[in-house]
Amino acid sequence: MNTADLGLPVDVPSTALFTDQYELTMLQAALKAGTAERRSVFEVFTRRLPDGRRYGVVAGTGRVLDAVENFRFDAGVLGFLRERGIVDEPTLEWLASYRFSGDIWGYPEGEVYFPGSPIMRVEGSFAECVLLETVILSILNHDSAIAAAASRMSSAAGGRPLIEMGARRTHELSAVAASRAAYVGGFASTSDLAAGFRYNIPTVGTSAHAFTLLHDNERDAFQAQVNSLGRNTTLLVDTYDVATAVRTAVEVAGPELGAVRIDSGDLLLVAHRVRQQLDELGARDTKIIVTSDLDEYAIASLAAAPVDAYGVGTQLVTGSGHPTCSMVYKLVARAESADPRAPLVPVAKKSSGGKTSIGGRKWAARRLDEDGIAEAEVVGTGAVPAELADRQLLVELVKGGDVVAREPLDVVRDRHAAARDGLPLSATQLSRGEPVLPTEYVHGRSGSQ
Repeated sequence: MNTADLGLPVDVPSTALFTDQYELTMLQAALKAGTAERRSVFEVFTRRLPDGRRYGVVAGTGRVLDAVENFRFDAGVLGFLRERGIVDEPTLEWLASYRFSGDIWGYPEGEVYFPGSPIMRVEGSFAECVLLETVILSILNHDSAIAAAASRMSSAAGGRPLIEMGARRTHELSAVAASRAAYVGGFASTSDLAAGFRYNIPTVGTSAHAFTLLHDNERDAFQAQVNSLGRNTTLLVDTYDVATAVRTAVEVAGPELGAVRIDSGDLLLVAHRVRQQLDELGARDTKIIVTSDLDEYAIASLAAAPVDAYGVGTQLVTGSGHPTCSMVYKLVARAESADPRAPLVPVAKKSSGGKTSIGGRKWAARRLDEDGIAEAEVVGTGAVPAELADRQLLVELVKGGDVVAREPLDVVRDRHAAARDGLPLSATQLSRGEPVLPTEYVHGRSGSQ
């Protein structure tokens, strides 16, 4: 299977400058000190979930794999670094042949996570691992935040389809990534054609208020749309008077009208009135789609309304109030020398202020109760307890620099649905609360791993 089969981008430019300058200056200093080639283990985790969230969603892993593959210092990039004097010539020479040759393990994309979960583990020399910090965090923090918001909205929608339509509310490149993350979190389609092209996500869209205003009257606008797109199209009915528009829409398209969209007003009240009117006009199969600055709370409030689908924009692509997951990328173990046989030594930041971390190369497993429902996230170092051996969460993503875990986005989406269903019921509550699973730490022998 090639990348096109997976909806992956083709001819992606170098990602090497999607980084912070201090990654390169650390590299230069480590090369001079003779410590750059020490075997090292970095881990991605978050110390806490965003306020009120019950679980996190791992998203962006596929994009991380693309970024690692395309992390190359070509002539243009090296020229920029040389012109700015960012690093010295020996470092530029080292960068010219950079290819990540280490290993990456991580939670499979779509899985849920909790505070302390080792979401991704990057292993190799310090030099090759440290350079990936910023780009990995940039992708995972953004995509996981969007996927978490999407997951909450999907739960609130109760099986009704969700349309991602936030491209005009964020950066054009972020919009594509947001569409992908929303699909992972449970959205059914997107309005963004770039996302459809790049990741094979279903795309939808018909018309905006401008199309109605272009025509001399609403009937002409509806007729033009039906003539072009067919009777199964979706007509926007809130440009002028909703009741008049619904009646005109059915007169133009007939009872075969696919759907009407409502984008303003008291959506709960208007949806009930429109459903009654459609039924009275014989358009019983015509669906109702609502939009207008929805979030998970607004979607939940419409649970009893006769709504068939939701379109969500601003709140989704901004993480519904939490645009980042505050993930960090920390060195947790390193060798005492550049000798590949040297054992790993756990290391960790010990400063005050709530930013401490736990040293050691970690594994993670999810313990289940007698009913098969998750009851704890278990994170440890050393040997994995026998009872958790078949519940381990990390999978191999990159081996010896080669990506070994590409998968279609639909597989990721299905995985998330299954992972969420395996959590306690309280995971889907929108009220503020603690993480639905506690994180338990098991400290064992770190040793050489």
